[in-house]
Amino acid sequence: MTMNDWDRIKTLFNEAIELDHASRARFLDALAEEDQPLRPRIAELLEFEVDRTSDTTMTEDIGAEIGTVIGSYKILERIGEGGFGLVYMAQQQVPIRRQVALKVLKPGLDSQQVLARFHAERQALAMMDHPGIARILDAGATESGYPYFAMELVRGEPITTYCDRHLLSLRDRIELFRQVCDAVQHAHMKGVIHRDLKPTNVLVTSHDGRPVVKVIDFGIAKALGHQLTDMTLFTGLRQFIGTPAYMAPEQAELSGLDVDTRSDVYSLGAMLYELLCGRPVFDRETLLKAGLDEVRRMIQEDQPARVSVRFSTSNEVDEIALRHQSSPSALGRLLRGDLDWITGKALEKDRRRRYDSASDFSADLGRYLEGDAVEAYPPSLWYRGRKFTSRHRVGLVVST
Repeated sequence: MTMNDWDRIKTLFNEAIELDHASRARFLDALAEEDQPLRPRIAELLEFEVDRTSDTTMTEDIGAEIGTVIGSYKILERIGEGGFGLVYMAQQQVPIRRQVALKVLKPGLDSQQVLARFHAERQALAMMDHPGIARILDAGATESGYPYFAMELVRGEPITTYCDRHLLSLRDRIELFRQVCDAVQHAHMKGVIHRDLKPTNVLVTSHDGRPVVKVIDFGIAKALGHQLTDMTLFTGLRQFIGTPAYMAPEQAELSGLDVDTRSDVYSLGAMLYELLCGRPVFDRETLLKAGLDEVRRMIQEDQPARVSVRFSTSNEVDEIALRHQSSPSALGRLLRGDLDWITGKALEKDRRRRYDSASDFSADLGRYLEGDAVEAYPPSLWYRGRKFTSRHRVGLVVST
């Protein structure tokens, strides 16, 4: 087996281990034909991982059944599972009664690296105070010594799913997305980079009949200028930190180049791109088929099609337009021009050419919604004149 094969196995295994049992089965079934020789090895590794943790988790799994109490929290049901944490819906019993999300470190995964990541996520959430970020409420440890923290229970769905299911118009999608930018800007102002922004980590819930976003999962967050934990956090040189489909080029570097807030801006751009045209920046099947080095090259070098082009060349333009409450021709016209330029600036390979901040990104989207000239395109007299004429057509007619 070649080194590239091992790299590919590692990439696929790390992706599969994040999934629940049913999703892992679908993941294995979806492997492309050229990965068929590797599939048995990946399945074997997954089976080994289950066997390896079953002995150490059996007592804890039993202890986490419905009705079990961890600290002052009564377990109601398991609602999520990540690479190193189990998330439960729980009932806080004292000093007040309320439902919370309880995240507990997976038994058996108590290495220094995993503990450091768990504590870093807990500390990152503790620093936040924003309606668009799930709040941490409490922290402690189980009787077995595994750390946990309680956070706001978010009853929502991924932002892309929400927008499509509710048939949100282009304007409504952009306005909702600007809430995400505001939440991310708050995290940046607190000195925290999320590093894994993607639709499944941006949930939409409803408050008083209005959609509200909640950014979740700061499990691989990075601090700017300070440490989130006193524990040592080490990342292997060849380890991806983030999700390839939404990862900034500098996150895929082997050189160890530090990411900054503009890496999150790129991920925001990738999310907006998908919200607008119904397709991700990089085709997921293509990423799945590619080896680790090819995925890295694609992220760093391949220029995505303009958002309007990606929409117009889709074989589902009618369905995508319908989910925007629009027609293919009308949606295509809306995407061309300003939104091509805005998404293109956010997705620049060179981070120096991106928006400097999430708030700058949001501000340009605000200019677009108001019909003002956007900053994403090199300004020209013709462009700014056209925008001025469009906004003040009535006044110009009256004055002539």
